[in-house]
Amino acid sequence: MTTSWPAETAQQIADTDDFHIAPYRPDGVTPGTPTWIWSVVVDGRVFVRAWNGIRGRWYQAALAQRAGKITAAGTEHDVTFTPVDDKSLGTRINAAYGTKYAGSPYLSPMIAPGPMAATVEVTPRDHN
Repeated sequence: MTTSWPAETAQQIADTDDFHIAPYRPDGVTPGTPTWIWSVVVDGRVFVRAWNGIRGRWYQAALAQRAGKITAAGTEHDVTFTPVDDKSLGTRINAAYGTKYAGSPYLSPMIAPGPMAATVEVTPRDHN
């Protein structure tokens, strides 16, 4: 069962730029080295992209393990990772990147096809 972010947490993530991602290592328990990345929120859902596209190291680990930890808005969370391949949603994610990171010289490359292909939804992990 996929869980969703509490509205307050999603808003804090949307409002800050301190998102660090650490997919688990192959043992499925040990988090990898945290990597700072851009994050956006669309309809209360959290999305991230790999700058280097599908060959990105953290992206490959996220696909392999499907779980890990993030630190966002000053709080650590256990999470799951799900690849996103919905083009309509991708357009909305691009718009969210455009709003949050307007004026950054890195915005244009981040909404290019390579990073778009490496979009991941980050959801809080259900511990039931």
